[in-house]
Amino acid sequence: MTQHNARIRTIRNIGIIAHIDAGKTTLTERMLYITGRTHRVGTVDEGTTITDWMAQERERGITITAAAVTTGWTDAMTGRSAQINLIDTPGHIDFTAEVQRSLRVLDGGVVVFDGVAGVEPQSETVWRQADRYHVPRICFINKMDRTGANVTRTLAMMRERLSSLPLPMQLPIFEADAFTGVVDLLQMKALLFSGETGAPPTEAEIPGNVAGVAEARRELVERIAETDDDLTLRYLRDEVITEAELAAALRRAVIDNALVPVLMGSALTDKGVQPLLDAIVRYLPSPLEVRSVEGHHPETGEPQQRPPDPDAPFCGLVFKVASDPFVGHLGYVRVYSGKLEKGTQVYNATRQSTQRVGRLLRMYAAKREDIDRCAAGDIVGMIGLKDSVTGDTLCATDHPVLLESIEFPQPVTKVAIRPRDPMDQERLIGALRKLATEDPTFTVVFDQETEETVISGMGELHLEILVDRVQREFEVPCVVAPPEAAYHETVTGRTRAQGRYIHQSGGSGHYAVVRLALVPGERGSGFVFENRASASDVPQQFERAIERGIRDALEEGPLAAYPVVDVHVVVIGGRHHEIDSHNRDFEIAASRAFKQAYRRARPILLEPVMTVTTRVPEAYVGPVVSDIPARGGQVGRMQLMEEEAGYIIEATVPLSRMFGYVTTLRSLTSGRGRYTMEYARYAPVPEDRAAEIIAARRERAQRVR
Repeated sequence: MTQHNARIRTIRNIGIIAHIDAGKTTLTERMLYITGRTHRVGTVDEGTTITDWMAQERERGITITAAAVTTGWTDAMTGRSAQINLIDTPGHIDFTAEVQRSLRVLDGGVVVFDGVAGVEPQSETVWRQADRYHVPRICFINKMDRTGANVTRTLAMMRERLSSLPLPMQLPIFEADAFTGVVDLLQMKALLFSGETGAPPTEAEIPGNVAGVAEARRELVERIAETDDDLTLRYLRDEVITEAELAAALRRAVIDNALVPVLMGSALTDKGVQPLLDAIVRYLPSPLEVRSVEGHHPETGEPQQRPPDPDAPFCGLVFKVASDPFVGHLGYVRVYSGKLEKGTQVYNATRQSTQRVGRLLRMYAAKREDIDRCAAGDIVGMIGLKDSVTGDTLCATDHPVLLESIEFPQPVTKVAIRPRDPMDQERLIGALRKLATEDPTFTVVFDQETEETVISGMGELHLEILVDRVQREFEVPCVVAPPEAAYHETVTGRTRAQGRYIHQSGGSGHYAVVRLALVPGERGSGFVFENRASASDVPQQFERAIERGIRDALEEGPLAAYPVVDVHVVVIGGRHHEIDSHNRDFEIAASRAFKQAYRRARPILLEPVMTVTTRVPEAYVGPVVSDIPARGGQVGRMQLMEEEAGYIIEATVPLSRMFGYVTTLRSLTSGRGRYTMEYARYAPVPEDRAAEIIAARRERAQRVR
């Protein structure tokens, strides 16, 4: 093994992911203290945490942006040491993009569950995202010291809702209803926690009052053995399998996503955190143990792989950018292969441009440390990537490769924004554009219909935070309209149309004719373009111009000037002139053909529909359930809450009917109800409401004129 590979083998790139309030940031703070990275434990309530460094995070007690920190730990059982590059991610659904782009570049994850609430809606969302990127996981059931914490129920919810294979590695130990330790089922000993900050657990004999230890140990050995043919045979022969052999087999199973170890504790009272750190080093993979990253040559399209080898050509992915007031444009990069020194030129294969990396940084939340070089497996900050944005591929100039980018959900909430002082309009636009560069789920457009600057995001909280940043960081006081749903338009019928742009006035003329067919697409398919016209009718050189013309027309649908989605456009013919036809002519003709076909294809409005999960005490279930149909929603599943007398109510409701729901819910439940909301799908707006929305939109535009 080379010296470089030996170093990579010690790296763990992991993320802490969970539903909001499950305890991710508290767990991260304990990890940093226990590993010696900090000398004081920060708390969310006091606003002193390392990873929640933004003013808005500390004021609201929530994580808004993913923060990267680096620390180290040595596994007590194996003696193996590791450098842990840890990313604390948000739990609120409005900031799901932070989780998604983090998971794209991580090698492992720690999923935190609230021991009382179990698997919550955002837990399911982040789990699906981790599945998509094949991220190996360890689970930590937190808040075991709270009344109502239930390991058995949480494991059952994991199997049912996550379709996962959780493997309990521990059993809880209680004394007089107080959580005092765990039974380590691998090493078959008790670990007792004093609750003293930073104190290691005390090893002891397993108390006799812990039920089911032998059965849990048997299941642990059996399920690990099932993942390895040799161990299966030895298990069936009733041969002794050592702890080291079980741990090695479990590590392989975790990396293959065949098993998910489950540990437990209480981050707030420092119980179970050190065994979790051991498990991170012991079971989660190093960059050498995950599959090579795959891409293709940006020009030839030939498939390419980049192994996690410092001697391979350099390759990395920009997974986040930030406008730092001190260093300017800062790019967060996962290095997949090769090595890089500061001052080196890199090729941005996405933008097809060469850029110079002026500085390399090791990130520590809001702080940073200059380094001279980075190599495969590292997550670093780079300064000098002025043209790079989230999802861009960086590579060696003489070995170009283009990696798969990062896909993000569409914004579903929008507001109109203007500066208090009209003289600040340019400053406002500049600030919004910088924030849009940082956040792929935040968009800024100028609405031609109403002559307003409109910003769109993932929810009310998302936009509220961004507007607050405009006013604080960029010092532009703003006025914001009430939030609206981000409506879309689409078609329900098939049709054909022809668009012409012919202009002759002496000299060089303009000539283009485009015939196309418009077909409804599947929901969520976006825009699909296909050219079936013969080259004699429409030469191939004009194909991109036709597609551009249609894409321009999609930005504002003729129905109510909302974006058009889920349409399949097929070019079926046209005409051109050898001398007088130009790209711009075909753009105009295609746009006219599309608009004409669109009006005939029975256009409709689409609106975002949300999955709303409400937790309600039993006495208030009736009013809450009755309120949902009044909002145009449908009640789905109702489940009894075991930790308290009440119900979990799941429903789907149009987003437009959910603005201000927090106030209504407080009123209906005397302040005792709580809810979460997650985007589910776009669905047709009922005709009567669609007519009202279109009329209001047109009236607003008329007032502007």
